[in-house]
Amino acid sequence: MNAELLLPLIGIPLVVIGFALRVNPLLVVTVAGLGTGFAVGMDFMSLLETFGEKFLNSRQLTSSLLILPIIGLLEHYGLRERAQQWVASIRSATTGRILMLYFVVREASAAMGLLSLGGQAQTVRPLLSPMAEGAASNLHGELPPAIRDRIAAHAAACDNVALFFGEDIFIAFGAVLLMAAFLKENGITGIEPLAIGIWGMPTALCALVIHLFRLSRLDASIAKDIAAWQKTNQANQVNQAKQTEVVVSA
Repeated sequence: MNAELLLPLIGIPLVVIGFALRVNPLLVVTVAGLGTGFAVGMDFMSLLETFGEKFLNSRQLTSSLLILPIIGLLEHYGLRERAQQWVASIRSATTGRILMLYFVVREASAAMGLLSLGGQAQTVRPLLSPMAEGAASNLHGELPPAIRDRIAAHAAACDNVALFFGEDIFIAFGAVLLMAAFLKENGITGIEPLAIGIWGMPTALCALVIHLFRLSRLDASIAKDIAAWQKTNQANQVNQAKQTEVVVSA
């Protein structure tokens, strides 16, 4: 095999080695891009021009980076605590009901193309997860770490599942357009993005029903696990008290 054909692939082992050594991802990608450019004969100024052009063409992707410091500041000034306090004031609020409501809103908004309405960084971590935990704490008091992690996992899953199946209904979604273009290029005509979106509805409805059913059983499962945890703690406290009495009497 001609070695010249393999030189443009030098960026792949650079990325693998950099990630394996846990080097800064931005630095790894930059070095891999420079290495690939030099391997194909580009000069340094051409590489800088290419980097700048690609950055300007996809600069909207970097806007997501602004979310992280903003959410960090909001959490620093008590966003999570405020969300928990607000949910605690609603007597009818439970973990399952909050997650079910978010799932319906998230899938419906994704089906209409509002993909950025929610999200892990801007909604789940600072708002949805604390609200779900606050509802559980309001009903059961102190929550064990395992239950907190479980609630956070369900909150993250709600966003992922609702977005995954809801966005396939939106006819201007990139994946829908890609499928329509791929079918046309391979001689399969008569399938428009609207048809793909319509046929995505049954799957989205099935995901909605199945996930809402799972969430409807979440409150009872949490209550059962917390009761078992409290019973175990009480038994441990009784055993410790007995051991203390034995030591004192001895």
